[in-house]
Amino acid sequence: KLAKRPKAEIDRIVGEIAHSLALDTLLDRYPRQLSGGQRQRVAMGRAIVRQPQVFLFDEPLSNLDAKLRVQMRAEIKALHRRLGTTMVYVTHDQIEAMTMADRIVVMRDGVVEQMGEALELYDRPRNVFVAGFIGSPAMNFVPGRVESPDGGAPVLRTPEGLVLALPEAARRWAGQDCTYGVRPEDIALGGGGAGEASAVVRSIEPTGPETHVVLGIGETLRLNCVLRERTQARVDDRVGFLPDVRKVHLFDTRTGLRLPVDA
Repeated sequence: KLAKRPKAEIDRIVGEIAHSLALDTLLDRYPRQLSGGQRQRVAMGRAIVRQPQVFLFDEPLSNLDAKLRVQMRAEIKALHRRLGTTMVYVTHDQIEAMTMADRIVVMRDGVVEQMGEALELYDRPRNVFVAGFIGSPAMNFVPGRVESPDGGAPVLRTPEGLVLALPEAARRWAGQDCTYGVRPEDIALGGGGAGEASAVVRSIEPTGPETHVVLGIGETLRLNCVLRERTQARVDDRVGFLPDVRKVHLFDTRTGLRLPVDA
């Protein structure tokens, strides 16, 4: 109204945006009659109708329930494609960042740790912080020392006596204290074959399409595993496990920076 837009145009634009935000049945309500999540969607709509050159979203989905949050992620992506407008989206939810962003900037204490596309950060994290932040459940980290016994294949040996295989390119870091990183979905439970390590099952969480298993090694070391298939293992069983050596990460323990072991 302040911009002197025709009433028909106002009704059309407000109606389209209200429908995209699932607010079209609430337009006759006062703010005091809306829930926190509904008010948050109204604020988004107020920004959209102004047709700005840049949107700044500061955790716009934080007050929404899980189902509506998934729906609104898709709506915001569709809105971005439709408007072609730059959107700066601030979130602590790395799932939102992974699923929505063309480019992600991971920050800590005001410092940019890494910037890039979602899968670039996932597959090639610059340091331990980025590796632990991107991915759910988070990457497993195992401290130890790189060894290459008798010129054989390099391994990481932990204070608990655990020995984990490393890619051949890790040989250059022999003798150095490093942190071994492996994502939960890159660990398979085995049947006692060659090269497997041993651990005790501490918990099992079936989610339907996946099964989350926590393995215990010694008193303190824990490894999260995500299995696509069903497992016959039970809590307190001792099982073999085998990380996919092709997808292992290695980080300098002192600096936290990722060491190249994939070439």
